[in-house]
Amino acid sequence: MQFITTFGVWLLADRLGLSGVLTIVSYAITVARQAPASTPARLRVPSYAVWETTVFVLNVLAFVLIGLQIGPIVENLKPEQQVAYLGIAAAVLLTVILVRIAWVMSYNAAARWHIRRYGFHPVRPMMAPTVKGGIIVSWCGMRGIVTLATALALPNGDGTAPFPFRDLIVFTAFSVVFGTLVIQGLTLRPLSNRLDLHDDDPVGREVDHARRVAYSAAIAALDGNTSPLAEALRLQFQTSLLQPNNGTSPEERSSLPSDGLHSRAVGAARHALLAMRASGEIGDDAFHRLEEELDRIELSAT
Repeated sequence: MQFITTFGVWLLADRLGLSGVLTIVSYAITVARQAPASTPARLRVPSYAVWETTVFVLNVLAFVLIGLQIGPIVENLKPEQQVAYLGIAAAVLLTVILVRIAWVMSYNAAARWHIRRYGFHPVRPMMAPTVKGGIIVSWCGMRGIVTLATALALPNGDGTAPFPFRDLIVFTAFSVVFGTLVIQGLTLRPLSNRLDLHDDDPVGREVDHARRVAYSAAIAALDGNTSPLAEALRLQFQTSLLQPNNGTSPEERSSLPSDGLHSRAVGAARHALLAMRASGEIGDDAFHRLEEELDRIELSAT
């Protein structure tokens, strides 16, 4: 159903004259925000596995398809056209890199000015913006599958009325992806070493905070119940709180009782986690780590 719905959204967008690529991206963003609250763990875990494999295969196919199209395009160009195409592609590549640097560093400067004037009070754990951090972020502008998909989605035409300059667009898209991956990708590590940046693991701190809140909510959901099963559940979640870096071990998860109390406790933890994400208290990376942890706890008992 997920595959059918995704292709259905694309077909509907195409029928309405909209961009299939942009529509699917918007659809995916919406699903990513709404689905965790309604999708059960027994569907989400295999679904993530399938989609990760699918994304990997589609990335490979996209680069294969773009490679298959680049060859004929270059072969059919006259020498003077090749020079013109290379000049346009180089200009677009340079523009893409410089515009990102200008945008990110301008925002970085404005953010640092705001912090100096009003202080730094983030909703969730994060590093204050720095010049070095801004340089790294501005240099992390590697393009990939969306750029290629946008170019490949342009119609070939029927031979009499092809899409204007489609070959040039495909060639330029390939050049931008290839150029950013090679130039920025290969120089990112030396640049990081040169700037001597240190990561204080803000996502890890978010995960620890989210785990404390979520597991405390699970324990609170068992208040007033003194049955042996409730005591066992309470002990397991309390033990997990004492292991902030690892959460519940597989051995502990396998011993969690499977009954309505377990579902109530996990549901309370999941509700607290969703609330933290909705309020901006934690980011998506921390949310998905805890979501996976709760899914495994839930599935181990069912």
